[in-house]
Amino acid sequence: MGKSILIINGPNLNMLGTRQPEVYGSDTLADIEAACVARGKALDLTIDFRQTNDEGEMVDWIQAARTDHDGIVINAAAYTHTSVAVLDALLAVEMPVIEVHLSNIHQRDEFRQHSYVAKAATGMICGLGAQGYSLALEALASRLGTNGGSTA
Repeated sequence: MGKSILIINGPNLNMLGTRQPEVYGSDTLADIEAACVARGKALDLTIDFRQTNDEGEMVDWIQAARTDHDGIVINAAAYTHTSVAVLDALLAVEMPVIEVHLSNIHQRDEFRQHSYVAKAATGMICGLGAQGYSLALEALASRLGTNGGSTA
């Protein structure tokens, strides 16, 4: 396969499908992973899909991506709004980063409307549910020039 993409999911996303489906949808994280792997294959991308509830582990994965991956899709969940450490790690890897949120963070509580991740992100997709992950992969494929990605 072509380029390698690290998809990082933050705290509580392991509870998708049962946690506030009216906000986050009914797809489980396993459903989203399967869709990402299938979309990645169509776009000539290798997908490394992970979830953690631990900020330090997330930072370690981001740092390792510098040598192991070509781009990052990140749904940092609560760390989006709180973690300068995640921001600093994303800035340090110097690769395309697409930020994804299942809900529209701009329509939610005021504290959820601020994203530290956005400062390091090439782009952000929010409010489109699980489809946001596929759109993020399409954007990365295009930026990375894979055979499956559009060059628009």
